[in-house]
Amino acid sequence: MTGANKGIGLAIAEAILREHADTFVYLGSRDPERGRAAAATLARVDPSWQARVEVALLDVSDDRSVAAAAERVAESRGADTLYGVVNNAGVGSGDGADLATILQVNTVGLRRVCETFLPSIDPQVGRIVNVTSASGPSFVATCSPERRRFFLDDRMTWDELRTFIDECIAIAGDEAAFVARGLGGGGDAYGLSKACANTYTMLLAREHPNLRVNACTPGFIATDMTRHYAESQGKTPAELGMKPPAEGAKAPMFLLFGSPEGNGRFYGSDAKRSPLDRYRAPGSAPYTGA
Repeated sequence: MTGANKGIGLAIAEAILREHADTFVYLGSRDPERGRAAAATLARVDPSWQARVEVALLDVSDDRSVAAAAERVAESRGADTLYGVVNNAGVGSGDGADLATILQVNTVGLRRVCETFLPSIDPQVGRIVNVTSASGPSFVATCSPERRRFFLDDRMTWDELRTFIDECIAIAGDEAAFVARGLGGGGDAYGLSKACANTYTMLLAREHPNLRVNACTPGFIATDMTRHYAESQGKTPAELGMKPPAEGAKAPMFLLFGSPEGNGRFYGSDAKRSPLDRYRAPGSAPYTGA
């Protein structure tokens, strides 16, 4: 699992260890010290978990780092296949990242991990869970009809999506150019990256129909990525309705171990299917469209 040393990622790791006694977790972390600290945190919760966790140094934005992590995991597991991969690593504009970095981490990095680890995933029961965001569908809702069709195209290829990503990076900072291309107000780099990640999830599921490949939003969760928003409003995360990381683990856990309907789909934080082109409030009727 990527981005597993804190926040939602660490909460997912804890839920896996607590609820599934036969599991082993590779805790992906870009920073070795933070990875070890996260593993120690889990061991304090339950000392028996220490034997079921291994820190995997992994920077999703770096080809060599992801390849090295895959090699290390392969050495560790021997002949055993992986049951699943959870892509949780992400970055937002509140972290000071520019559009290129946000797209490289949230979309290209997610794809890099999927493609690198795919050969190791059990071809019969394996699962890929992409933790994206409701910001993706919300972004698509602001786009022109033509652009909405682009994000929803079930025949999309990676080459087409990557070309689009590169075009967006080329016009970064030019809001008028984004608007002219039907891309909403042009200022939501995070939403754009998550919309692309959702579209990639759809195409990956089409290319690997034997796997369960789905995406979800964890919800409005208090993490290092969102906390700055509360601070800018002069309020606490709780006052803004943000939930603790454990709540953000619910939808990913459902996609990892539950029985999601279909494949290549997007789920809300309530683990109910949601559309890719507009926001669905948790607790409302599940989306049933094509």
